[in-house]
Amino acid sequence: MDIIKEAHEFIDSTMSNMSTSDRVNASREAKRLILGINEIYKEKNDSDLMDLMKRVTEKKKKIEVRLKGRQENI
Repeated sequence: MDIIKEAHEFIDSTMSNMSTSDRVNASREAKRLILGINEIYKEKNDSDLMDLMKRVTEKKKKIEVRLKGRQENI
């Protein structure tokens, strides 16, 4: 259950003053955590794991928006 602890630490960590390479690494870390939690979820079908995956995904999306820049609909 180490990956769950890592996910909670990832969610609680601050994302201010990050360089571009830090954001890339954080995005990759989020992907690793999501895939790891998903494997556990497949076995247990625990709704708490799904909520945790959603929170990590939400933070990952915020990081990726900062990486790619905000896209305006034209």
